[in-house]
Amino acid sequence: MNRQIGKERSLKRSLQQYLRGIAGGLIFSLPLLYTMEVWRANFTMPPLGLLIYVLATFTLLLGYNRYGGLRCNASSVEVAVDSVEEMGLGLLIAAVVLWLLGQITFGMTLNEIVSKILIEAMTVAIGVSVGTAQLGGGEGDQKGDTGMENDSEPKPFLTQNKGEFGGQLTIAVCGAVLFANNVAPTEEIVIIASETASERLLGLALFSMLVGALILFYSDFTSTRRLNQTSGIKTLVFGIVVTYAIALLTSAVILWFYGRFDGMAPIICLAEMVVLGLPATLGAAAGRLLLQ
Repeated sequence: MNRQIGKERSLKRSLQQYLRGIAGGLIFSLPLLYTMEVWRANFTMPPLGLLIYVLATFTLLLGYNRYGGLRCNASSVEVAVDSVEEMGLGLLIAAVVLWLLGQITFGMTLNEIVSKILIEAMTVAIGVSVGTAQLGGGEGDQKGDTGMENDSEPKPFLTQNKGEFGGQLTIAVCGAVLFANNVAPTEEIVIIASETASERLLGLALFSMLVGALILFYSDFTSTRRLNQTSGIKTLVFGIVVTYAIALLTSAVILWFYGRFDGMAPIICLAEMVVLGLPATLGAAAGRLLLQ
């Protein structure tokens, strides 16, 4: 009888985790699924670029599930299995939404359908991973039939290894990708970068770093209080610089992937990175905050 109840609870928790993943995938990537420039990216993206994109996303999923996933005691095999499942959910969600939006039809070639789904699904997969881990309702604190707290349930790994720098970098990149990827494919990034004066771009860069500092150190968000107790000026400056550097590098990779650097002068490419750096900094700062 107890085994049967345990199986039912395990099945219920697994279903809840999948539903959280689906919700997270939609929450973090829905703007991208509605973006025309992303729909058209499959016409210009070479197969090698798509392969690199998929491998890079899977690597991020492995890193996130290692440092920020749902289970703190997950083995390497379990991390890999979780990442594969999240990738699969991302592909499924992207395919369903694109079909419902009329962006996948039976008149398209198989290559066009697959490439369009892949381009959309990668960000969805990261959203699935984040949603599964972060949208939970405290599973580890649930009580059993006896009224006693169940301490054997897995707890998010975000509660462990607070100072692990590699984990912070991984989570920051995931956050930057989630935020920046929703606006990077749009024409507005190129237009703003081309028409904005250099002094305003400098102001935008300083504003991005200021926002990152506010989120990391002064926002009074969860986990910032603990950090504020021990942070000095060196920690503050280092945190801001690292976060903004991650945001710029992530922006550069995303812009390159969508072909926003093609035919552009180096100064315009730099301006595009600064413009996209603001949403990327928001994501990177929020991501680093999770592991502080």
